[in-house]
Amino acid sequence: MIFLLIVPLVLGLYALVHWYLWRRLVRDVSVPGGRWRRTGTVLAAALPLLGLGALVGGRLLPLSAERWLAWPGYLWLATLIYLMLALFAGEVVRAVWLRLPARASRVAVPADAARWRPGDESPGPDPAPVLEREALPEPGAEKKEQAGPGDPSRRLFVARTVAIGAAGVAAAVVGTGAYGVLNGPSLKQVTVPLAKLPRRAHGYRIAVVSDIHLGPILGRSHTRRIVDTINATQPDLIAIVGDLVDGTVPELGPAAVPLADLRARDGAYFVTGNHEYFSGARPWVEFVRSLGIQPLENARTELPWFDLAGVNDLAGESYGEGPDFGRALGDRDRSRAAVLLAHQPVNIHDAVRHGVDLQLSGHTHGGQLWPGNLIAELANPTVAGLERYGDTQLYVTRGAGAWGPPVRVGAPSDITVLTLASPAA
Repeated sequence: MIFLLIVPLVLGLYALVHWYLWRRLVRDVSVPGGRWRRTGTVLAAALPLLGLGALVGGRLLPLSAERWLAWPGYLWLATLIYLMLALFAGEVVRAVWLRLPARASRVAVPADAARWRPGDESPGPDPAPVLEREALPEPGAEKKEQAGPGDPSRRLFVARTVAIGAAGVAAAVVGTGAYGVLNGPSLKQVTVPLAKLPRRAHGYRIAVVSDIHLGPILGRSHTRRIVDTINATQPDLIAIVGDLVDGTVPELGPAAVPLADLRARDGAYFVTGNHEYFSGARPWVEFVRSLGIQPLENARTELPWFDLAGVNDLAGESYGEGPDFGRALGDRDRSRAAVLLAHQPVNIHDAVRHGVDLQLSGHTHGGQLWPGNLIAELANPTVAGLERYGDTQLYVTRGAGAWGPPVRVGAPSDITVLTLASPAA
């Protein structure tokens, strides 16, 4: 019932936003019947449909067809955000600009000639001192020189200036954000002290990657960049913390195959994210296993230096496969350090109760599109980076890919190499 109420409201707001864009970017800057008025009106109708098509295409279309909607549709949705923000700022500029008084032009004229008009007698041979006076308006030019807020030409100039500025800002922001995603994630180095880590494990290195989001836009080349970046760091262990894919194994299995080339002394491990359950978690777990990566499904492995555990994502509860901390951590030796892989940061409270020393998570994308980080902060204890909760530390990576728009603004993608430090070293 709530869904039936929310959907019309969201669609209505979506339509209202596009009407506002049409008004500011098409109607206010063009003449009726002009080429831009016609073209802009067609775009104002087509672009919102492309955006909706990108959002629902994954559930209705095969991947090969979804790609045709995903690229333009998702890029438009990202552009829409920054067009709106820029135009809202433009409303302030517009209000101030249109209220500024028009300045009459001023020239230097003789004092005695202040009242002289064409056809009058000459003012005489002795010129008076030159003083600054208002120039006499040309016949019929009074309206032009006294243009004010209501003058159509001035309003058109302001509207076009704001529209061009907003479009330029949105294009620059989205273009830069898309380049960052398509160019691949950056590498971060973070040192994490663990009180229970033995001295011989000082300097142990874990490569953490999450939210790769293989799908209609990011494919095999994206996976290859990630694998090459991780292998170049020569980590001791690799942790893939969920949201690997947005699609089925038959569609995206070939894009994930380069993961078989991951190399680490103690292997690579994987836990599910919420998007695996949207895509078919069981087939993906088995496929990942076939690539030589060990899934941790509410399970634990005891490494020589610490316990490594993993829990299923919370989305698995709808499929009877939710997180089970008791199964993964309940019977372990708490004198040993424990590292937990859990896709969502909100699992931190269960991790604290089970004596985990370090939880590794993703899910948030760091907000992905500013000001999305402000929304992410409402739903997650930590959006990105390292924080402490009692005796447990939580590290959240911003992820190596992007969901929806292949764009990041204020939250660049990353792969993190965590270096564990022992207090006994």
